[in-house]
Amino acid sequence: MGTPLPPVVLVLGGHDPTGGAGIVADSEAIAACGGWAFTIPTALTVQNCRNVSQVMPVAPALIHAMVKALKDMEIAAIKVGLIADEATLQVVETVIRSFPGIPVVVDPVLKAGGGAELSTEGLLDSFCQRLLPLVDILTPNRLELARLTPEIQNINDDTARAVALIRQGCQAVLVTGTDDPIPGSEGNVVTHTLHAPETTRQWQWPRLEGSFHGSGCTLAAALAARLAVGERLPMACEQAQRFTWQALSQSYRPSQGQSLPCRLRRDG
Repeated sequence: MGTPLPPVVLVLGGHDPTGGAGIVADSEAIAACGGWAFTIPTALTVQNCRNVSQVMPVAPALIHAMVKALKDMEIAAIKVGLIADEATLQVVETVIRSFPGIPVVVDPVLKAGGGAELSTEGLLDSFCQRLLPLVDILTPNRLELARLTPEIQNINDDTARAVALIRQGCQAVLVTGTDDPIPGSEGNVVTHTLHAPETTRQWQWPRLEGSFHGSGCTLAAALAARLAVGERLPMACEQAQRFTWQALSQSYRPSQGQSLPCRLRRDG
């Protein structure tokens, strides 16, 4: 007799050959947090631990076929990462609509850690119009939050920006402050804030030295896994942050570039 399959998270995201980010990172984080990942690549990338040099979207028909092959499986949550073009956005929208009532976590991957642009203003507009109304929780960092809400003039008003996204249909926003700290915050801590219609929560974590490849992927995937196993949103956010901090604190350091999170248990 085999062990029952853990709650399944359907992952739609880019493939990062380093394993630091993308669907490999998602799969590790989801497994470590009690779920099982079904991974559908939306794009192939040429990258290393320093930057992305090329992005090749996967054919929408192929994405659709891969998802269709899994339709007889019970999906407990959906996690979305890199969306490289309009055609991919359309098929991702179709996929999400085919799983009504399933919690959807979206990590808006707009720029590589090394600075390479991974989206366009036109694609961002379409993302906000078509995908945001289907999202249960969005996990932008503060820079991504600002790009998604250019109409807000006060660059430091995260609350107004989160409310603007919620008004467009997104159910909740978890804003991370690692890359762009909240003005006035202490330099030795990282502050993350959950904005939702019924609650606002804030967490602080000790700031770790260095820079990390795939921290956003890790957080969003862990959050999807915790929602899949049945945790309520505030607790799922806290548990995902704790897991991510631990993965970063034990990260591996390649000879060049950003450190790689250790999402699987490491002894010693």
